[in-house]
Amino acid sequence: MEQRFRGGFGKLAAAEKKLASEPHLVTIFEELVESQIAGSPMNEKVRWTNLKDIEIVRLFEKQGLAASRFMVKQLTALKGLVKRKMKKTKTAKEVENRDEQFQKLQTLKADYLKRGLPVLSVDTKKKEFIGEFYRAGKSYCQAAVEVFDHDFPSLASGRVVPHGIYELRHNKGYLSLGTSKDTSEFLCDNLKYHWQNNLHQEYPQAEQMLLLMDGGGSNSCLHYIVKEDLQKLANDLKMNIRVAHYPPYCSKYNPIEHRLFSHLQRSWEGVVFTDYEIVKERAEQTSTAKGLQVVAWINEKLYESGRKYSDNFKETMTIVFDEVLPKWNYQIQPL
Repeated sequence: MEQRFRGGFGKLAAAEKKLASEPHLVTIFEELVESQIAGSPMNEKVRWTNLKDIEIVRLFEKQGLAASRFMVKQLTALKGLVKRKMKKTKTAKEVENRDEQFQKLQTLKADYLKRGLPVLSVDTKKKEFIGEFYRAGKSYCQAAVEVFDHDFPSLASGRVVPHGIYELRHNKGYLSLGTSKDTSEFLCDNLKYHWQNNLHQEYPQAEQMLLLMDGGGSNSCLHYIVKEDLQKLANDLKMNIRVAHYPPYCSKYNPIEHRLFSHLQRSWEGVVFTDYEIVKERAEQTSTAKGLQVVAWINEKLYESGRKYSDNFKETMTIVFDEVLPKWNYQIQPL
């Protein structure tokens, strides 16, 4: 301990005393490092940050607050951010303008939250088979639960496609359990359903929303069929939809991953998905100490993959691309 803090127990005790007398520092710390914290969608306890102690100290100083590395060590330990040795792994690809997009994402989130507008983090979780299939985890039972010894798709009675919407301001999750395919039409139908049935009650006067999305699949930043479906959604809801995509290989930073999906994973551990209702029931039982609430819906509509956007869509769309990093940032105005 003395070697780690280089100042003995005196400085460490001073840092602990400062935190006890000024608890608001913990809140400020959370706000300062939020954009640099990533988490695992499979395990809520796995979280990390790429900030160094001295970088966090400088963030405090920019706010006009005095902070030491000892106090920062106490704060990171308090929030469960443990310093670990990195493992050497091959980088998939260096993404140009990655940092610039992260700065833009943080600015947009802060702006929309400050103005009282909805900020929705959206994504699709790993698909699951319906049937007597093994699932990791344990649950209290009076007898052993027997399931198939192989996960062959032919043994499944169906497949659930969990699409999630995490609403940042009120810490609420809105889940759509699809029975078909994960397409941009599926994504937009889920947004429309939960906006009309749940989110509109939270934001009755809102005429704008911010969507935080990954850059591939049904959220693709490259495919115009996604933009056309979002255009239809903006028209139906009569709302301006601002879209901001996370750069490639950065989906783990999307808030839904560690604020909703990791907790859903915990609720589903050791549960045999015999039907869609049990998936929905367990999802809606998900909660956290910070008050997370989840509303779920079973979407039984059939969706077609491989759809193409309309011939005249590019000429008639009302999408305004940002001047800076336009492929990841744009606004969709309702017709």
